[in-house]
Amino acid sequence: MGRSRRDRVSLLAASLLTLAPMVAMEPPQAQAQSDLRKSFPGRRVGGGTRGECASRLLAHLVPSSSVFAPGKARFLGVLEGPSASPSPLEITFRPLSGHGTVDGAMASGQRRVLPASAPGITLLTLPPVKVPTMWESSYICPGAAANPTPADPLNFVAADSPPALSLLVTEASKEDTVVQASLVKLQRSCGSSVSREEVGATFGLADLITAQWPERIPVRCPV
Repeated sequence: MGRSRRDRVSLLAASLLTLAPMVAMEPPQAQAQSDLRKSFPGRRVGGGTRGECASRLLAHLVPSSSVFAPGKARFLGVLEGPSASPSPLEITFRPLSGHGTVDGAMASGQRRVLPASAPGITLLTLPPVKVPTMWESSYICPGAAANPTPADPLNFVAADSPPALSLLVTEASKEDTVVQASLVKLQRSCGSSVSREEVGATFGLADLITAQWPERIPVRCPV
């Protein structure tokens, strides 16, 4: 009996030692990106309150946290609201400070300028994201003073027309997979349109899409 009890105690101790590392273990990359999700001061909705250009609604189609893993499809979506005088849209990508550098493919697409357009959704295809990458979108307003890019993207000063600001990562969350699927669905409507109610409900922007918007929102997919 004594020996049987000792055997059971030894077996239990061995099991605990085996399980402990499994409970504590988490891939360093996943842990780092989890920390970024909690601390990143993003804003998926840009635009300010002064002037026709600066106040026009601009939104990244990402989770409300403004952190997003594009996944295998690598689609990104930008929503632009109504405007009497549309302006071009500047989109930039750059590695998050202190988290490595982007590869050649990403570097070649660091900046894109989309032509002034009516309300709608523009879908972009992104090169593979290998490091945490800042995604910033803002209108190029007439007469706007050029502002230098801050050395540290986490230390920015809000302007009259703050850009939409998101962080792209590699490790997907449950919210990311839902948005990924929604963007793939939107891609099937390239050159066509979707209802404004569907866009608002799908991306949690219903309170921003008012009756001033067209009932059908065009989906643009530039090459």
